[in-house]
Amino acid sequence: MKTYRISELARAFGLSRSTLLHYDRIGLLSAADRSRADYRIYGEQDRRRLERICQYRSAGLPLADIRALLDAPGRPAARLLEKRLRQTSEEIGALRVQQRLLASLLHVAGKRVPPAVDKTAWVSMLKAAGVSQKSMERWHREFERRAPRDHHGFLASLGIPESEIARIRACSARP
Repeated sequence: MKTYRISELARAFGLSRSTLLHYDRIGLLSAADRSRADYRIYGEQDRRRLERICQYRSAGLPLADIRALLDAPGRPAARLLEKRLRQTSEEIGALRVQQRLLASLLHVAGKRVPPAVDKTAWVSMLKAAGVSQKSMERWHREFERRAPRDHHGFLASLGIPESEIARIRACSARP
């Protein structure tokens, strides 16, 4: 069985040794064993648990919720993940409001606000992901059918001129 010293395990996940000591102190991740010299020795199960801890931390979950997720899987875990998803959606919404406000303030100041991703970059990303022209057209049709105002807003956010947006939306409205 593969074992890890604290510094090896921390390095494998890009963490500090003190982070693992903190996780041990709060009972989130305890070493499976101790050496004769009283050094922590972690096993594969500890490594897998730390991997899950890091995934949950990347998702923005607090340590208390992570402990609950790891110790009580099932419905309570799903509720915690759903709660974090709602929080993330709210945070994204708040950031979009801030983004629009900043863009309008720049506009008032006479500055043109370039899109973060323009049409050329968007199309090249789709092509790089293997999306065909036919699939892009189908995507536009579906977007136009489900959320026409949002479709318009999305196209405008790519810096596409109104005349081209009108053409894309007209083509997308056809069956």
